[in-house]
Amino acid sequence: MSMVLLDKKEGIGIIKINRPEAMNSLNEEVLLDLDQAVDKAAGDPEIQVIVFTGEGRAFVAGADIAGMHPLDEKGGMEWGKLGQRVFRKIEKLDKPTIAAVNGFALGGGCELALACDLRVASEKAKFGQPEVGLGIIPGYSGTQRLPRLVGKAKAIELILTGDIIAADQAANIGLVNLVVAPEALMEETFALAARITKNAPIAVRYANKAIKDGLECTGMDKAIAVEAGLFAKCFSTEDQKEGMGAFLEKRKPNFKGK
Repeated sequence: MSMVLLDKKEGIGIIKINRPEAMNSLNEEVLLDLDQAVDKAAGDPEIQVIVFTGEGRAFVAGADIAGMHPLDEKGGMEWGKLGQRVFRKIEKLDKPTIAAVNGFALGGGCELALACDLRVASEKAKFGQPEVGLGIIPGYSGTQRLPRLVGKAKAIELILTGDIIAADQAANIGLVNLVVAPEALMEETFALAARITKNAPIAVRYANKAIKDGLECTGMDKAIAVEAGLFAKCFSTEDQKEGMGAFLEKRKPNFKGK
């Protein structure tokens, strides 16, 4: 049985971590299956938005502690680099990504959510980076993404204390975009995705890329040059002519992703 499932409907890809007996904890097999699922979703022209979620009562409860316990420094480096590589791939996708956090998102699970563009959380969701209580630090880029998302001081507090916070607290600090009733999680996540998929697919990808690439630039001049290039590329698409034509003709656009 695959540890990661990929499905799709109405332009939305759904990647589900499928290891509920271990609360979807991440081991090498899960990470490699996740890597393959991401590649398939990224390469599928029918998928415009990718949703990540977990089977059962956890999103991802962390990395597999039993697998990490015997590692030496070299093994720790390899373990960390595998997770970093897969999550960085997710972070760099031009297709928007949404984490639908159904339960525990701890350690590597919180880091997976951080690698996504948007996060929708069940009221039952819990977030945290409790690694220091295990004698390690976040290894899948949590020390870098969390402060960029919630600010340096709050990230330091969460990482150095190992505190686990509820969904409403996560929303208050900007870690989560939306908190919903548990039974409405996927419905609300798909509704958010649908608000994205109604727009021109190429423009959505270019906008996402402009934001991500611009934030990694050193200096505003380089960042706005990235935007300018992608803005210009929009004018080579059929969607741009259709979108503006529909606006002028006062009708709904029919985007083709071309």
